[in-house]
This record gives sequence, structure tokens and C-alpha cells, in this order.
Amino acid sequence: MVALVVSFVVTVAMCVPIVWFAKRRKPGDRFTWGEAVVAATWVFFITFLAFGVVPHQWLTYADNELAWRKDAIIMGPGSDFLPNFPFSVTKEAVRDIIVVGIYAVGLGAMIAGWAWWQGRGKAKPAAGELTTSTYGRPLVRKG
Repeated sequence: MVALVVSFVVTVAMCVPIVWFAKRRKPGDRFTWGEAVVAATWVFFITFLAFGVVPHQWLTYADNELAWRKDAIIMGPGSDFLPNFPFSVTKEAVRDIIVVGIYAVGLGAMIAGWAWWQGRGKAKPAAGELTTSTYGRPLVRKG
């Protein structure tokens, strides 16, 4: 349990300097070669933790301390809860679904982070200002 919590906390804590750095840096500034190497290494380790270490620690915790195995049936034939359910749902299946959720949250956070990084510094249109098309013409909503 400790390893799972620590790996998750370290993953989230490694994302905080990115937000700090993004607010400090102007959107058009170029990276130096050294900054690019450090940033790529930093993002690699966040990705390694989010997609490698955290799911592994969850699987280890569920297998060892929670004892979520194939023979632990939650519902279906041979269980106390919904014994007439047409197929068996084991604790191992739930464990694997949680891992898929961990991957989905990590992927969603990564996509949102990259979109936020790319969109930082863009001017938002004022309340009364009309948006324009790619050709420069104002877009007016009918009705």
C-alpha cells in the first residue's frame, strides 16, 4: 500500500513544476538544447511512473494484500451475491478493470496537459468581439 501511494504522490508531485515552469515561461520562447533534454527526461519519467510503476504497484497490492485472485468470485455461479448471474465475475477481473481505469486517467491527463501547454498564452476573445473564420471573415450565428 505504501509503495502504491508513494508512486502516485511522486507522479503528481512531478507534474507541479511543469505548471510552475509554464506560467513563468513565455509561449513563444525557444528551448535551448539542454532545456529540451531536461524537459524530455522529466516527461519520460512522469510517463514511466504513470503508465508503468503506478499500475504495477496497484496490481501488486491487489494480488498480495487484498488477495484478489481468480478463485475469489464476486457474482455469478458459486458466489453468495447474485448466484444466478449468467457468468462469473472474479476479483481479478475487477482488479484488471481498475488498471484499465488507471491507464485511461493517465492518458486523459496527458492529452489534457499537452493541450493546455499548447494553448497557453493564446488570447481569448472578448465578450462582444466576433470570432473570425480562417479566411478572416466574421462568423455570425443565425437566429
